[in-house]
Formats: sequence, structure tokens, C-alpha cells
Amino acid sequence: MRPSSRHCTVAQKPVNPGSADILAATSNGSIQNDHNLPGMEMGFPTSSKSLNFASRPGFGQVGTKCIVKANHFFAELPDKDLNQYDVTITPEVTSRTMNRAIMAELVKLYKESELGMRLPAYDGRKSLYTAGEFPFSWKEFSVKLVNEDDGINGPKREREYKVVVKFVARANMHHLGQFLAGKRADAPQEALQILDIVLRELSTKRYCPIGRSFFSPDIRAPQRLGDGLESWCGFYQSIRPTQMGLSLNIDMASAAFIEPLPVIEFVAQLVGKDLLSRPLSDSDRVKIKKALRGVKVELTHRGNVRRKYRVSGLTSQPTRELVFPVDDNSTMKSIVEYFQEMYGFTIQHTHLPCLQVGNQRKANYLPMEACKIVEGQRYTKRLNERQITALLKVTCQRPRDREHDILQTVQHNAYDQDPYAKEFGVKISEKLASVEARILPAPWLKYHETGKEKDCLPQVGQWNMMNKKMINGMTVSRWACINFSRSVQESVARGFCIELAQMCQVSGMEFNPEPVIPIYSARPELVEKALKHVYNASMNKTKGKELELLLAILPDNNGSLYGDLKRICETDLGLISQCCLTKHVFKISKQYLANVALKINVKTGGRNTVLLDAISCRIPLVSDIPTIIFGADVTHPENGEDSSPSIAAVVASQDWPEVTKYAGLVCAQAHRQELIQDLYKTWQDPARGTVSGGMIRDLLVSFRKATGQKPLRIIFYRDGVSEGQFYQVLLYELDAIRKACASLEPNYQPPVTFIVVQKRHHTRLFANSHRDRSSTDKSGNILPGTVVDSKICHPAEFDFYLCSHAGIQGTSRPAHYHVLWDENNFTADGIQSLTNNLCYTYARCTRSVSVVPPAYYAHLAAFRARFYMEPEMQENGSNSCSNGQNKGTRVVGESGVRPLPALKENVKRVMFYC
Repeated sequence: MRPSSRHCTVAQKPVNPGSADILAATSNGSIQNDHNLPGMEMGFPTSSKSLNFASRPGFGQVGTKCIVKANHFFAELPDKDLNQYDVTITPEVTSRTMNRAIMAELVKLYKESELGMRLPAYDGRKSLYTAGEFPFSWKEFSVKLVNEDDGINGPKREREYKVVVKFVARANMHHLGQFLAGKRADAPQEALQILDIVLRELSTKRYCPIGRSFFSPDIRAPQRLGDGLESWCGFYQSIRPTQMGLSLNIDMASAAFIEPLPVIEFVAQLVGKDLLSRPLSDSDRVKIKKALRGVKVELTHRGNVRRKYRVSGLTSQPTRELVFPVDDNSTMKSIVEYFQEMYGFTIQHTHLPCLQVGNQRKANYLPMEACKIVEGQRYTKRLNERQITALLKVTCQRPRDREHDILQTVQHNAYDQDPYAKEFGVKISEKLASVEARILPAPWLKYHETGKEKDCLPQVGQWNMMNKKMINGMTVSRWACINFSRSVQESVARGFCIELAQMCQVSGMEFNPEPVIPIYSARPELVEKALKHVYNASMNKTKGKELELLLAILPDNNGSLYGDLKRICETDLGLISQCCLTKHVFKISKQYLANVALKINVKTGGRNTVLLDAISCRIPLVSDIPTIIFGADVTHPENGEDSSPSIAAVVASQDWPEVTKYAGLVCAQAHRQELIQDLYKTWQDPARGTVSGGMIRDLLVSFRKATGQKPLRIIFYRDGVSEGQFYQVLLYELDAIRKACASLEPNYQPPVTFIVVQKRHHTRLFANSHRDRSSTDKSGNILPGTVVDSKICHPAEFDFYLCSHAGIQGTSRPAHYHVLWDENNFTADGIQSLTNNLCYTYARCTRSVSVVPPAYYAHLAAFRARFYMEPEMQENGSNSCSNGQNKGTRVVGESGVRPLPALKENVKRVMFYC
């Protein structure tokens, strides 16, 4: 039986026409609150100490039960006291590697005599941990260590360090036991940190530690990525509190490292092997300088004496022209002469510059051919497309292979033989955790009544548009096409446009087959001029009626063209655009055209499909009263960009009961600021006094205008928050939501459910048996809809893992949802089913997606907004909001950030569809 549909109604008090409030109807679904004044915190705790996250309301029951395996390994709790000692090293050392070397020497010298046979674990900075106490509470030690970077003119020198070890505290293991049993809400971070450091100690000595991962060229042979980079294989390791007790989460990892090549070879990979026979161009010099700045090199011209330096730049002159004073009388000697006379080393390529090391006041010059890149340096800058593709080939593993490698890693690490694990009494299982899971049913989707198939039940997370028509197909009467690709002739472009128009019509849209003006060909470097020409020519032809759609054909490799086009269209001209790459224009596939038609329909204001349960009013805690669903994300600039702003984006549903259409706002804010600054804002206006605004407020008002209802319930999906930021983000952003509501109407406080969405975690779920084809999709991954809320989840808080999508390649990563705050009293089944069902409403394809769409759209919006920054703004990092308002005298904030260009009103609802 197919579910029937009926229209939703909601009982609501009449709007008072005399009220000055923007949201005039009184909430009949909000939680009562004593603090009613706009701008107050509405009863929310001001300190994280008085805040408890939502507790688990029970376990989900909906769905087909099954068993999956997780890359979590049970860790037995030690029965020993864990002690913390403070470490002070004099003279002070900033390198953690040197700190570790000093402490390793101390343990070697004094373990049997002074340390009571204890084997301590060290964090590389200020803390030392032991199982049981040292025979002292304070003691000073003397350690002598050879400095590897010394001794360029003779034997290496010894350096003496004073190390003071002082007792600080004892970790409460009883507290940890109670927390794991769900009897205490506060996690004992000290005990967890100690156990994490203990289990990392041996791997830190064996491998190259980076963050929570360990890498080595010995785990698997490095693969070349191009331009002097290679991929190293490694593993991620973290101790986690779970319902089954302590768990060690192990996952495979890969990262880009700089190849330990002679510098000459590295540079040849960057700019071409012919550099040995030609002078460097300015662009070559910039490329080399950028690639080598900050890289550690070692001298190779003196045999075993290999002093290390960090590169600070390149000399502006070639090596043959470089001279330096050799005495107080300013007697000058060339670099070429010096190396020949001092070391008998002949510099062959004197036309190349030297590496510059040290600071500007006291710089040393090193010939490139006398230097080699030190092994084990992670590359932290942006990879190019070719390198990303090569790295993905290495990291993309089928589930069966990934599971095998994880188990092999655990066996190779041999935690049962680990002297530190033994010392502290920690035992690690070598078996993957078996976990009870459920496969949630896919939701029925509603299509238009005129299609052969009026509704559809997706199979294994997928469906198609055959025999279906969009539920709300839009009309496109006025459109134009601009062609930036030299290889696409006008006849080919015209044929493509005709095919696309036909696909839009077949899919349920009304689409005029003829463009307003003939297809216009233009050069990519003249993008702004070309767009304005098409815009003005079209307006003249239609007598002032604006284009509803601009199709743009782009070269496959188009550099900044795509971003420039979107910026001009969306912040200057107010044009809805759809870009198509040349390769798709030449090789027209029905699947591609169908997907583009879906995007065009939603960009022009339509809906492709809706959940049948939504229009049948059967979604718990959504269908009963007007509900708005938010998605929010902050994207940060890439490593190496020290001043670029972070971009915050918030989207919100603009229809009810369908919850399918969204509008979005974007805002630039201070560099690497995670809290969304412009959720709620007030500023002084000369005429109106204190004015309230911000993204939440604007989207609430927009919802009211679109639906005629005010939201009586708020569901807020927040992406991009790490566990360490949960308290801070919840305190700040829930407060902003409440202030935004209160600024619209006194006593208006709709209940809020605040959910953090995490994709950057390392939990992977595997089928219990890879041979059982009924329990996996085509890629060998677990089935879409698989949800886990027991065993590997939090001991007491309301979280779950949901794999809502079918795998394509590699191992699927389930999304982790953590309900931090829940005034709507969702059941586990309620929030899990809602989240899974929403994943089938993503507008750009006929597949369920891996992250709930509002969070996905917010991520896309934040990414898109980077294109809105003018080139000089991207460099300088000045920033603030782009929400279509004229900021005028608005105070932008303490960080002194400048607004993004304002979005045109018609773009706000579609810019995240891309």
C-alpha cells in the first residue's frame, strides 16, 4: 500500500492587525520562560559549569536490526593510580622532539636509581604521568645531551639541562568508571588524557606523529604525488569513552609529505628539468620560494656532518654573484670560492640562486646542490588537482581492505607487548567491536500527479526521474547562453541548449526552447564585460524584464572563471546562472541533463520532490506545528593563509509542511573564528536608534513572509564543530537564537533542538560479513539508513551514527549527530528518522546524501561565498555579512571586518544549489 497524502493544517491564534511586532501571532508551542525581555539570555546558563548536554532519551527501535563491526577496540581500565607531575626544563626548549629526547635520557639514567623503577609517559611539553608514585614529590635532575645541529667545525657539543619534576595531582579513576557507566555527566578529561598519552608513547617513538595520527614510509611504500611531494601511509589513534567502556579508535590515514630529495631534484620537479641549463624566470623564482619557505634542509657536502637549517627564502642574485665579508676589514669572498677553498666542493650550477636561511639581519646562504630536504616533513599547503587525485587513489580503500589494514595495524602495534601499556595496566582487544545497528526504511517521495509515477520508494539510497515529473516545475521563459569555451562552436552550443531545454520540459518544467538573444561567445578574461553585455542586451530585447536563467559554457580547466562569474552574477547583476563544462557539452548524457534540469528547477524557485510524510502531516515534531529547520557551518581558510577571513553560512527552510525549500545568508568573520558572529546583531542607526538584525532574525522573518506562519519550533543542525568546542558554540549560538526570537516579539521563545553534525571523525562501520551481499550495497559498504546509537556511542549523551547514503567508492563515512540541546523532547527514533528522511530531499541529485541537507547547503553556501571576496579582500582578510541589506552606519563588529558584497534578493534562496 502506498501512503496517502493530505494537506496539513495548524491551529493558530489570529494575528492582531494593530500589533507592531514583526511576528504578530503568539506562540502556542514554545516553552514558557521567565526571562522575557528582548536581548536577555532567556534563562540559558551563562557558564558551561551549569550546562548539561541533552541526555539520551532511550534507544531507537525503528528499522531492521543487524550487526555491524566498528573500528573501535575495547580498552580495559587500569586498576592503578595515575599520577601527574609537572616538568620544567632549563634552559627552556621549544621543540617537543628535543623535550622528548631530554626526558628519554633522564629515564634511561635515573629509572633504577631515582624513579623507583617507574616508566613514565610524557606529553612532550610540561606533563609527565606515572602509574603509582615516584619516591619523591619534587626533585631536580641533570641531563647532558649532544646537540645534533652543533659541531660544524669540530666535534658535536654536549649541552646540560636542569629538569625539575614536581608532583601535581592524582587522576580519579573512580570518576572515570562512573562516567563510563553513565552515572556521571562530566567527563574526567585528565584521566582520559593520561591514558591517551600512555597509548601514544611507543608510536611517538617509532613513527612521525602529526596531530592524532602517526605516519611512516615503512608502513607502506610512499607514492609520488608530483611536484616533489609523496604520500605517506599511517594510522589515526584516539581513546574514547563509550557505552562499552573505554574504546581505542583506530583508522587508516594518509598525508602528503615533502620528498626527501636533493634540493636540485626537488626544484627540477617544480619548474622543469631544463632549469640546470637556463636562467630562472620570475615566476619560477616565486614558485620555488613559496614551495621551500619553512622547509628544513640538511647540508650534504661534508660527509657525516649534516647540519640542519630551515629555509627562509631565496637570494635575489645567482650564486656566482654572491659575496660576503670574511673578516672585520670587510674583505669579501664569493660563495663559489668559499665552498671550493673550505670544503673542496665545486658548485656546478652557479646561475641558480642560493637558499637563504636565518633571519634578514644575519642570513646564511646555502648552494642548492649542497642541500637535501630532511625526511618526515608534512606538506601543509594546498595541493593542486593532480596531487589531490593521486592522494585520493592512495586513500580510497574498499571496506574489506580498510578493515584488513586496521586489524593489521592493531596487531603490528602489539599493545599487549607495549611496555607503557603494561606499566599502566591498560589492555587492548585485538577484535573490532560488534555493534547492534538498525537499517531505517527509506521514505516515500512525492512527484507530480501528471507523471506516470506519482510517488517513489528509493532503493538502496537511489532512484531516477524516469516516468516522473517534478512536483513543482517552474517556468523559464527568458534565458540566455554565454559560451566561454573556444572549442565549442555555436552550432554545438545551440544543440546542447536544445537538448537541455527538452530535458527540462520532460522533467516537468515549462522551458522556452529559444533564448532571448543568440548564444554569445566571449573570452574568459573578459568575463565581467561579457556578462554585462548579455544582461543589457537581454533587458533591451525583453523591454526591461529580467532574465530568469543564464546558461554558461566553461572550459574544463577554467581557473578563476567560475568563481568570477558567480560573484558578478550573484552580487552585481542578480542573475541565476547554470554553468556547464565543455566535456559535458560535447558528450551529452541523459543522466547529466537530468541532473542539470533538477538544479535549474530549484534555482528558479521550484521543488523537485517532497517527502510524502511531510505533505501527509506524518512527521513527528515537524508536521504538527510550523517548524523551521536551520543548517549552519563555518569554513576556514586553508593552512598557510594567515589573514583570510572565515566564512559563516546559515540556511533555513522556507516552506512548511514540506521543509524542502531553503534560503541562505553568508557572512565573513575573523580569521579562524568558529562561533558564528552574526547570528544576532544590534547596531545604532541615526534615525531609528538601536536596530536588531542578524542571520537568524532575517531568516525567521523570511519564513513568516513565505509561509504566512511564524515558526513555533526550531531545529538547528550545526556543522563543523569539534568536541572541544561543543560548550562554547552551544552557549553562544543558542543565546543568539533566543535573542533573535525575543527581538521579534515579546515572549516569543519557540523550543529549540540544537544538533551538531560531524563528518571529520574516524569511526567506520563495516558489514558483519563482507560475503553477505544482502547486507551491503554495490560498493561493499553498509546499507544506507544504517544507524547506531549503542555501544560505541557516548555513555550518557544523545548521539548517534547514521550512514544515510549508498557508497560510491572507498569506505563510507557515517555522519555523527550529537543532540546538545533538546527542548522539543525528540525520541531517539524521532530525530534519527527525521534526519535520515531529510537526506532524501537534497535537491541536486536523485540519491540520498551523507549529511542532512540543511547542513550540506550551509557548507556549500560558505564555500561559494569565498568567490564573493574581491581579490584584494581575499588577501587582506577584511570581512563581514552578505545578506542583501544596506549596512550604512551599521557597526560591523570588534574585529573590524568589512562586509562581503551584498547578495541580490533572488539569489539568497538558490546560491547554495551551485
